[in-house]
This record gives sequence, C-alpha cells and structure tokens, in this order.
Amino acid sequence: MDCARQGETDLLARYLDGGFPVDHPDADGNTVLMLAAYHGHAGTVGLLLDRGADPDRLNARGQSPLAGAVFKGEDDVVRRLIAGGADPDAGAPTARATAEMFGRSDLLG
Repeated sequence: MDCARQGETDLLARYLDGGFPVDHPDADGNTVLMLAAYHGHAGTVGLLLDRGADPDRLNARGQSPLAGAVFKGEDDVVRRLIAGGADPDAGAPTARATAEMFGRSDLLG
C-alpha cells in the first residue's frame, strides 16, 4: 500500500504481477488506486486503471478516488480517472460537489 501512496509505480507493478489484488483495500477501505490518486501520482493511477482497478470503488467513508483527487487539486490525476471511466457523481461527497465547493467545476468538463 505504501508504494501506491509514494508513487512507486514500478514496485507496485511487480506486486501486481505477483498476484497482489488491484482493488485490495486497507483497514479504512482505501484501495491502492485511492491512495495513489489522493497523493497525486498520475502515473501510478494510470497503471492501476490499465490493470483493471475500479475507478469508482468507495472507501469506508463513502469517498471515491476522483473526489479525493479533486479535493487535493491533483488535476492530472483527475483527468486520468475521468478518462478511465470514473463517475463524477459517485460517493459522498461526490467529485462534482467537491469541484463546485472549490470553484473547480472545470476539472470535470
């Protein structure tokens, strides 16, 4: 999980190649995609989406990776998640509501 949080894409790829589940959650329900998105690692997000990560899987608080990326102002990650099929209306608060709250509705098109 730390490799996603730290953007160690190559190391994470090796774990995935070894059978680590792409949507494995931590104790708070955060998947590796959520952690990579929240910490602004667009390359890692791209790898995970390419490997089949669910872009709309919510954590235990009902938050989506997209809403987390919008909240943190991670524009490149937001674009990757949208391109990967993330739903701006998933979760609570939604990514759309978060973007509106921060005056960043432009992020979601």
